[in-house]
Formats: sequence, C-alpha cells, structure tokens
Amino acid sequence: MKYARLVIGFIVIFAAIWIIVGEQMSGASADAVVNAPVVTVRSDVAGTLDMPQRAYGSRIAQGEVLATVTDELVDTVRLNDLIMEQDLARAEAARLSADIDATQAVLTDLRARTDVFRSNRLDELRTRLDHARVRLQLLEGGDFPDGTDQRLIDGLDDLQDRLPGEPLVDALVLDHARERVEVLQIALRAAEAGVFLGDGYNDSPNAEQRATELDSVLADQQNALTEAEGRVDAIQSRIDRERVRVNALRGGEMAAPVNGLYWDILQADGVTVQRGDPLLRLVNCDEAMVTLSVTERVYNDLRIGQAATFRLEGQSELFDATVARLAGSGAATVYEHLAVAPSQKHLERYDVMLQVPGLAADPEAGCLIGQTGRAFFDRRPLDLFRG
Repeated sequence: MKYARLVIGFIVIFAAIWIIVGEQMSGASADAVVNAPVVTVRSDVAGTLDMPQRAYGSRIAQGEVLATVTDELVDTVRLNDLIMEQDLARAEAARLSADIDATQAVLTDLRARTDVFRSNRLDELRTRLDHARVRLQLLEGGDFPDGTDQRLIDGLDDLQDRLPGEPLVDALVLDHARERVEVLQIALRAAEAGVFLGDGYNDSPNAEQRATELDSVLADQQNALTEAEGRVDAIQSRIDRERVRVNALRGGEMAAPVNGLYWDILQADGVTVQRGDPLLRLVNCDEAMVTLSVTERVYNDLRIGQAATFRLEGQSELFDATVARLAGSGAATVYEHLAVAPSQKHLERYDVMLQVPGLAADPEAGCLIGQTGRAFFDRRPLDLFRG
C-alpha cells in the first residue's frame, strides 16, 4: 500500500506537470481584440449638412439614412436652356402641323373643283360630239340618228324650210363636218383618260395643276414635321439626362453602406460641406475580425490559412478561426482603417490577424468591437474538458 500511494503520487505529480507545461507551452496570443474595418461616409455633393444626433456606438442598419446634404444653389442654366429649346421645337412642330392642315384643306377644295371640271367638260364634249354626228348624218343624206335631241331636229328642219330648193351643203362643208366629228371623238377619249385637249399648252385644268404642286408641298411639310417631332424627342432625352445630373448635384439622403456601429462624427450639423468631404465613420460589423500579437517563437510557427481558435474574455465558447495575415513587428500602418488601434506593447510583438466566421455570423458578437480575448494555435491538454 505504501508503494502504491507513492506511485499514485508520482503519477499525479507527473500529470500536473504535464498539464501545466502543456498549457503554458502551447501557442497562444498575449492579447486578442475583436476588430473591424472603419468605413468613412463622404458627401456626394456640396451643400448644407443636416445630420440628426445619434449616440456613439449605436447600431446602424445598411440603407438607413444617416444625414442629408442639400445644395439650393445648384446650376440649372443648362437645364433651362434645354427646356426653352424644346419649347421652340414644339412651336415649330405646331406651326408645321397647322400648315399641313391648311394645305390639305386647299388640296381637298382643288380636287373637288377638278372633279367638277372633269365631269362638266366630259358632258360638254359628249354634247358637241352628238350635235356634230347629227350634222354629219344629215350632210351624208341619212336619217337622224336614234336618240337625237328633238330640238336639234326641229332647228334643222326650220333651216331647211328657209332655204327651199337650195343644196344644204357642198363638199367642203361635208368634209368640215367629218373633221369636227373625228376631232371631238379624239378629245372625248383623251378627256375620259384624264387628258384635256384644246386648252392651250395645258393637258389638265388649272385646279388639277395646282393640286399637283400642293402634293409636293404637302410632302415637304410632312417631312419637316417628322424632323421637328424627332428634334423634340431628342431634346426631351437630353432634358431627362440633365434632370438626373441636376438632381444628383442638388443632393439628398446619405444612406449607411454597411451594417455597423456609429463610430465617429467628422462634421457638425448645419455646416456647409464640399463634395468628397468626410461626414462620419461607421464600423463594419459584417467584416469583424480578431487582431492579436504573439511571441517570436509562436509567430515563426504560424502559416497563412492555419487553423486556430478564439475565446472571448470571461466566456467559455470557442470560435473556429483561420490565420489571415501575418504582419510581423511594428505593424502600425495596417491598422489605419481599423476601429481599434494597437498599443505600443502590441507593436513590440508580432502582429497576427484571424478571420473568425462565427463572429461575423453573430450580430451580437460581431459588433463587440474592442472586446478582448485569447487565441490558441495548438491543442492543449485540457481541451477535452473545455466547453
């Protein structure tokens, strides 16, 4: 029993030494801090800043309105010129449309007059041809043709009664009558085809000639109207683009680009800012990370992509992590755009950054900016008993 107690004592002492040495010799960080990138919100335009008061560290959701910048003196000269140009183009299109309506009215009247002239001209030629045929029939010694106007027959009978015993015509008169019939037949055929003979140098009435001229004028006016309407549409497109530009210059609401914390105010409410001026800073909680420092011995054993674990101070939950950056000693410049800057003691050691997906996935843990903890890079004897 005496020797058993001695052996058990040695085993307990050996286990304790193994645990103590294993825990102390395993790779771990001296300090680890939850960190995140800082996003600077800048003004899109020059104008007056209207920024509601918020508490530092308050939660901000992506798309939430942070401030408003308004420029009441934005230059609208170009927009006004384009609107005036469009009004002039619309007036020109309205004038051309009125000219087209007037020309169409005149053209309709001329075509009606042309139809009246053609109808009456055809009636005249048919009447003259009928009388010429009757005279030719009589001169050739025949009977009156069927359908001959009774008044014509009575007139010729009266003429013959006044010249009893005299021959009615001689050979010259007969030839002239035949000529008249043939000429009238030609004129009638031409008139039925739309060509009028015997009107000087013109083969159509004056109204029809004028209507033909107006057809050309009307075509030119319609082409000009199409061009004017296209100009109006083109100017409208330019006006729409100019309105977008003016509205952008006039300013508006500044929305939060990320989910995070209200971190720093760079401009006072009501001041006049210029385009590009920084207004405030937000911490991007969706990109939370862990920054830490280690000894040279631990640092030289680390590699990019190596697995690690992280535990927040005062908590038992372990987060899986990955080594994302090895910045070495004196790594002050890599913290210029991070929320938590390193201490002087931190810079004297070797800087490491861990990506911890569990922090970014947890809205509460991800925004614990500045919360301290420890990171571990090796397995430890008591890991079996850790939660």
